[in-house]
Amino acid sequence: MSSVSIIISFYNNIHYLKILLAGFDAQSFKDFEVIIADDGSRKEVIKQLDEIKNDYSFPIKHIWHEDKGFRKNKIYNRAIMEAGSGYLIFVDGDCVPHKDFVKEHFLNKENNCCLTGRRVNLSGRITIGLTPVKVKAGYLDRSLVKLFMDSLLNATSSAEKGIYIKNKFLRKLFNKKKRGLLGCNMSIHKEDVLAINGFDERYEAPSIGEDTDIQYRLELAGVKIKSLNNIAIQYHLYHKLLPRPQENLDLFEQVKKERRYFTPYGIKKT
Repeated sequence: MSSVSIIISFYNNIHYLKILLAGFDAQSFKDFEVIIADDGSRKEVIKQLDEIKNDYSFPIKHIWHEDKGFRKNKIYNRAIMEAGSGYLIFVDGDCVPHKDFVKEHFLNKENNCCLTGRRVNLSGRITIGLTPVKVKAGYLDRSLVKLFMDSLLNATSSAEKGIYIKNKFLRKLFNKKKRGLLGCNMSIHKEDVLAINGFDERYEAPSIGEDTDIQYRLELAGVKIKSLNNIAIQYHLYHKLLPRPQENLDLFEQVKKERRYFTPYGIKKT
């Protein structure tokens, strides 16, 4: 059994997934499995995934359901139940990990605690030049100056989030401020996410449901959120921002009024 289960949300973009998996192939910490939580990719994409999933140094499970719109939380809940490890890391399929990403999440884990890192938002120009070979060779981790230069052109953003801090004092200093949960870069004990019944499957659009709602319910359940700013680093591949509908905000307001950490719309239907 692996020490960590990495759950990757995925939908159709096999090119980005190959870049992402190359980043996991280059990890300094090796004892993990990957579960691809597929929100209904096309048959030809699934075929490509089947052809490559044995090419990596870690085991890959592919969990799929039919495409009926944005149902990320539903496929996440299935992936949680498929996870072989008691510790889970959640990653979006467009976020490339720093080489010490898994190590930092694993070594910093605590009981009753959910960890959240941050990400550099890469420009289209940087993104288009990336290949799995370059990523596996550590190109992004060595390109901090280039990312800062690109940010001067208002292209790459949050380049400062790519500064990897090793000093213990500076780590504490840079993480004194409380930060919200980032759904694409979070880790948690499986028992803690099961205690709140996983993700609320009523959220059927991006945002809120995979982070804000989860944070709110975890904190109601007594789980603290701990920041790994400049410790657990990701690089977000460029794409156009998906729409954030009002329905998610309205649903979250309802959740806050109810003040229940255990959602009846999660893994177990009540």
